[in-house]
This record gives sequence, C-alpha cells and structure tokens, in this order.
Amino acid sequence: MNKLLSVLAMTLVFSALALPAFAETATPAGDQPAAAEAQAQGGRSGYIFLGGAFGAGLIILGAAYGIGRIGGAAVESMARQPEVARNIQTAMIIAAALIEGVTFFGLIVCLIALFFTG
Repeated sequence: MNKLLSVLAMTLVFSALALPAFAETATPAGDQPAAAEAQAQGGRSGYIFLGGAFGAGLIILGAAYGIGRIGGAAVESMARQPEVARNIQTAMIIAAALIEGVTFFGLIVCLIALFFTG
C-alpha cells in the first residue's frame, strides 16, 4: 500500500510539472519577432518537447521494471522446480515479448504526439 501511495504522489507531482506545457503564452503587442518565432515553431513551447522526452523515459523505465520482475520470478521458479524450467522459460520469453510490444507502441504514440501536435 505504501508503494502505491508513493507512485500516486509521484504521478501527481509529474503531472503538475507538465501543466505549463498546456499554457498559452500571451505576446505583447509590440513584440513582433517573438510572435514570428513562436509561429515558426508551430506555436509550441519547449515544454512539449520536455513532456515527450519525459513520457518516453517513463515508458522505458516501466518496461525495464516489468521485464526485470519477470526475469527474477522466472529464475526463482526455475530454481525451485528445475524439471519445468523449459516451460517457465518459454512463458517468460512470451511475456517479455508482449511487454516489449506494448513499449514500442507507447513510444510510437509518444513520438507521434510529440512531433505532430500543432
């Protein structure tokens, strides 16, 4: 339960840090070069790029944690029951492949959202 609360708290903190990415900056009336630069960037600020990089990092960390847990549990169960090691290894590889597929999907969605938002 304590881990769940800490993960929830960190999620809220990181979400609060990402809020400036959705803020729209006001341009002063006489500041035409800044408006032209913002228009050249598609109206996007640097926070959007930071959010995309942060999302990709979270995806990779989650996948690494999941595959690490699968590998650790598989090795432990193979040590307890060596006669079914082949079946455990096959199930471990299938589960790791599924996690990798979801990871690649998440990274692609993150990159699409990063580069094609207007």
